[in-house]
Amino acid sequence: MIIRTTSAAAVIITLLMGCSSMSTQVDIEAQKAAVAQVIDASIGWADNKDKNLLFGIMAQDTNFFMFNPDSRGTMIGFESFREHTESVFMHDAFKATRYEIRDLRVNLSQSGEVAWWSCILDDFGEWNGQPYAWVNTRWTGVAEKRDGKWVITQMHFSFASDAGSDNGDGA
Repeated sequence: MIIRTTSAAAVIITLLMGCSSMSTQVDIEAQKAAVAQVIDASIGWADNKDKNLLFGIMAQDTNFFMFNPDSRGTMIGFESFREHTESVFMHDAFKATRYEIRDLRVNLSQSGEVAWWSCILDDFGEWNGQPYAWVNTRWTGVAEKRDGKWVITQMHFSFASDAGSDNGDGA
């Protein structure tokens, strides 16, 4: 009788654990789509200079960082990013004209709380009426789900050194 009780208890525990995991399963495709929207917004905000949108999708802490292709654009901590955005992208001289994100690959952790991506970005704009472009820019990043909302915690932009570059300094 003890063996049956132990076996029955094991079966019940196993069933409860199975039911528990079913109710908390992550909709992977929906989460990837949500991350893709955040990625798009992190560039698309510039069309109308919606800095509230931009700042709302960035991790606002000291762990945030962004590496640009040049050393002047490396930002560590959200405050550095905010100051750069305010002084460069909110300046009257800056105007976004268009962008394209290609070959976007979003991966999701098993917990569904962390995502990482890679893609190719073409980003075009003007500074004082002079065009600039980041063409075939390699863009990788990490996003974390905090309080039910995806925020970007890190980004890295680079140009392939063996491909030559027509990329301007940009803003």
